[in-house]
Amino acid sequence: MNTRAAVLYEAGRPLVVECGIELPSLQYGQVLVKLAYSGVCQSQLMEVRGNRGEDKYLPHMLGHEGSGVVLDVGAGVSKVKSGDRVVLTWIKGAGLDVSGVQCKKGDTVINAGGVTTFSELSVVSENRCVVLPEGMPMDLASLLGCAVPTGAGLVLNTMKPIQGQSIAVFGVGGIGMSAVIAAAACGCSPIIAVDIDEKKLTLAKRLGSTHGLNALNDNPVKGIFAITDGKGVDFSTDAAGRTSTIEQAFESVRKGGGLCLFASHPPAGETIKLDPHSLISGKRIEGSWGGATDPDRDFPRYAQMYRDGKLPLESLVTHRFSLDDINLALGVLASGEAGRIVIEIDPSLG
Repeated sequence: MNTRAAVLYEAGRPLVVECGIELPSLQYGQVLVKLAYSGVCQSQLMEVRGNRGEDKYLPHMLGHEGSGVVLDVGAGVSKVKSGDRVVLTWIKGAGLDVSGVQCKKGDTVINAGGVTTFSELSVVSENRCVVLPEGMPMDLASLLGCAVPTGAGLVLNTMKPIQGQSIAVFGVGGIGMSAVIAAAACGCSPIIAVDIDEKKLTLAKRLGSTHGLNALNDNPVKGIFAITDGKGVDFSTDAAGRTSTIEQAFESVRKGGGLCLFASHPPAGETIKLDPHSLISGKRIEGSWGGATDPDRDFPRYAQMYRDGKLPLESLVTHRFSLDDINLALGVLASGEAGRIVIEIDPSLG
């Protein structure tokens, strides 16, 4: 079976949308999915630009959040079946965990990991599939694969704020905006959004932030301390993906227990610098892997929040592109103007 997919042949070069890529036959623990939609994440942009360090798997396919319909399953698969509508995610859940596949374009081997979504068809590991929760449109369901579980998950699963606690969110793209929405659902106050794009700050206010700080105009740390009467916030997170913003997020939390929790990853080789005195004063910093999300437990939870009107995912989607325009989509993401981008691969699926 052949597919059309976006392929990275060389870091620093545009993706190539190839037709006639031959997929291997399904093996133990693998699932064949016809993609309807895919999200676009900063991680893919970093891969394309070569900012994640040495890439040992070139050429390869990309994409790690999407939605589609199961066409077939390999031996041993019991979690999903043919005809199921599913969410695809990079976060491992229940089910068999199998390695990626090798596809072919003529004599060229094209690698694909345990999940890829920039394609019409994809062979994925069973544990990267979750049956689509009821009441979730397939386009918005693609966001459950990365943006929502990372941003909302780090608030709901790790911070677990109580009503009235404060939070600052640095970078309000798809992940940061999901954190703002989750914080609002928990009754946090103030919720301070930090970005360099006024449109995104305006959207963040509509989705629950109480304050917006444009880091191009003001020092966000000073602004946060002014808003909190010199105390700092109870929680902060960075979704901007810069070492400087991680450092600022850490500086902005209060002494005596304030927590900076970040899920962003700056380019490979960059490091953050922290004031040791801040650490011994009780400020804390931790990294978050996918918002500590368990896909099988949490995706239905996020879907229920959506149905209840507490997770307005449609507001996160700022741009839509076809698979043929994948490089244009990555350019918009790089510009910093996007919330979450959705790639429309086969909207007829739902």
